Amino acid sequence: MNSPLCYHFFPMLRTAIRMAGLMLLALSCASASVQKIAADLYGYISENDSSANSTFLITDKGILVVDTGLNAQEGRKLLEEIRKISPLPVRWIVNTHYHPDHRGGNSVVGPDAVIITTGFTRDQVLEAGTRQPEDGSAQIVVKGELKFFLAGHEVRIYHPGPAHTLGDLVVYFPDQHAIATGDLFLTNSCPAMDNGDLENWVRALDQILTLPVEHVVPGHFAVATKKELRHFRDYLAELRDQVDRMYSKGFKLGQIQSGLKMTQYEDLRQFPKYEATFADNAAAYYGQLQRKTR
Repeated sequence: MNSPLCYHFFPMLRTAIRMAGLMLLALSCASASVQKIAADLYGYISENDSSANSTFLITDKGILVVDTGLNAQEGRKLLEEIRKISPLPVRWIVNTHYHPDHRGGNSVVGPDAVIITTGFTRDQVLEAGTRQPEDGSAQIVVKGELKFFLAGHEVRIYHPGPAHTLGDLVVYFPDQHAIATGDLFLTNSCPAMDNGDLENWVRALDQILTLPVEHVVPGHFAVATKKELRHFRDYLAELRDQVDRMYSKGFKLGQIQSGLKMTQYEDLRQFPKYEATFADNAAAYYGQLQRKTR
């Protein structure tokens, strides 16, 4: 999903690139597709699974886009699809987190757009030295929740706390009963994990499941429903419980990984090369538990 830099000294960036390579192998989408979710709201499912999905809201005041893809090429593909529906400018871009596959198309999709993100995401981009032309443009930093109306449509952009990364954003469209999750959720796939917080990740998904949502635009793969979201949430919760139980008994990482029992979740795709497997997820949470008990 995200562009992985394989440097031992930069674990978060290494995860980002690793996730980008992960999606190159996925077979979920044969071709790019735009799905009309509700009035004025569309989900863009990339045909390049190393590039993130997008969501866009068309209004007479301009267009809001959630995530813009891996690079300028992917951004142009997205913009071409938007232009089939509306000639209006993209005025707002929400980047759900700092991984390159979610923000690499910003300068093409909305060179003059206001970028909406978290302070953590902004800082990670600056520290990585991966600034793009639009990074000097106006930005809105969301600390808790940002709520506004565009042409009568309510938009809620909120930070659920540390989850997939330390700076995720979720975009909820109450009128359309739809939500864009970024990489907090992947349809029928095991995630690669950043240095976030698995326990709060589960709570963030629990909160989404309480909403009257009918359409879920994931970070990658097909638009889903609560059924797929709940299955993904249950996997993370089961992983959490098994790892925590064995960790509390003093098991070492290798013992925990070999002791996992995930038969209910064997339908989730796994990608060993990119550390997106049950064992890799267990290692990520094991590391989180170690940091909390030091």
